[in-house]
Amino acid sequence: MATFQAILRRTLLTSAIACCLVAGALAQGQADSNSRVTLLQLNDVYQISPVDRGKNSGLARVATLRKKVLAESPNTLFLLGGDTISPSVASTIFKGEQVIATWNALGLDYAVLGNHEFDFGNDILIQRMKESKFVWLGANVFDRDTGKPFNGMPPYIIRTFGNIKIGIFGLLTTDTATSSSPGKNIRFVDPILVARQLVPKMRAEGATIIVAVTHLAMPEDKKLAQTGLVDVILGGHEHELLQSHAGRTPIFKWGSDARVLGRIDLNINPQTRRLESMDWAGIPVTDATPDDPDAARVIAEYEKKLSVELDKPLGRTTVELDGTNLGSRTRETNLGNLIADAFRAGTKADIAIVNGGSIRANTTFAAGPISKRDVVSMLPFENPIVKCEVTGAQVKAALENGVSQVAETSESGRFPQVAGLSFEYDARKSAGSRVVSVTINGQPLDEKKVYTMASSSFLIEGGDGYTMFKTSKLLIARESAAIDSAMLSDFISAAAEVSPKIEGRIKRVN
Repeated sequence: MATFQAILRRTLLTSAIACCLVAGALAQGQADSNSRVTLLQLNDVYQISPVDRGKNSGLARVATLRKKVLAESPNTLFLLGGDTISPSVASTIFKGEQVIATWNALGLDYAVLGNHEFDFGNDILIQRMKESKFVWLGANVFDRDTGKPFNGMPPYIIRTFGNIKIGIFGLLTTDTATSSSPGKNIRFVDPILVARQLVPKMRAEGATIIVAVTHLAMPEDKKLAQTGLVDVILGGHEHELLQSHAGRTPIFKWGSDARVLGRIDLNINPQTRRLESMDWAGIPVTDATPDDPDAARVIAEYEKKLSVELDKPLGRTTVELDGTNLGSRTRETNLGNLIADAFRAGTKADIAIVNGGSIRANTTFAAGPISKRDVVSMLPFENPIVKCEVTGAQVKAALENGVSQVAETSESGRFPQVAGLSFEYDARKSAGSRVVSVTINGQPLDEKKVYTMASSSFLIEGGDGYTMFKTSKLLIARESAAIDSAMLSDFISAAAEVSPKIEGRIKRVN
């Protein structure tokens, strides 16, 4: 996979070319300002402050860029492609309050629900939605009890610019039912089915351009694009800079944490009200952009509250820790080993299995002090770590599930990080029969033997496809379990110094 720096270099080049195209469109459209509508897009934004040691991102910088674009292009809409309330260091404390306050300060217009919006349950999400000055969308998310959209969300929005009407609607991945914590009363409907129902209604109301704001995997976005129902898809869910198309419909995704602000200019014929052309650019969000004072004040207030508790050192590491998404979701990592070891030790279990998608820092940690802020950024979900009895057959099935999507995606959240066991797998084989060998504490796996296992309640309850543990006997239930970041913090504090390494716990045969 290309590094962020390499992608950013390509984005800068694309931005320069696209900005020239935008400038040309501007010159042609000066006579009628309604001939152009600008869409600003971000997706998967978990951090309100700069990342990458302050060099990139930062929503106060985004606020500055938005105001600059708005001054140049008055018909501008600011949209978010989902995932912001969780996970993050701050969200473990504020439950997403800090991001809503920041988006309000930025002037966000619309946001589609992402799967992580449900991480703290329905009640917290509803509270965050009440606090929002922008509109939440999610046309395929329904309340089973009422049959209506969740929390009274509008199925779609019609925005009018002069004589031009633009229809906007949101779609969320149905995987949210197992990848997050929605209540049992929430129903997620096939996004394509919902799109086929809603787009004709928007057209009937005079919308000549349809914008879908989605939090779907790229294959799902492509299926939507291939229907020919929508003119542009502003997506999320993947954490990479992606631009694709299917049929005549382009799809845009802008990485994560607001490192790049997407700008899409819709050039519209004011007479026919039809989309004639489209220009786009990725605007890098770096320390070269000054903070917007109003947004900066909101962010500083929350950062001050965080720093007191989170910046105290717990211990230190003698080696760099690999907390990247790509590492956690594709291979054994030393941080994955450290976390799995902490869960195993903290529960006195035979083994531990950690779904790689629960490790969320997406960065490396240099040798030196480890703070509570670091630990919470590694494990931001506040998942209780339970202990249960499992058979060897269940362990084997779990490992098969963990590597079942290796050939389909380079970043499957179900990929396992483990402790107390080692295994080999062959990705060339069909899913369900890839695990070649398993040993537990140096002995071959006995499928009939009962072992004790530590893992998150999310995984034990069937998250990320780990349905084989739903009937397992709990020895430490979630009500009395320690949360993941607290267990890792205690493990590091007790050790004072850690030096995790790659030990061959996971081997890919091919």
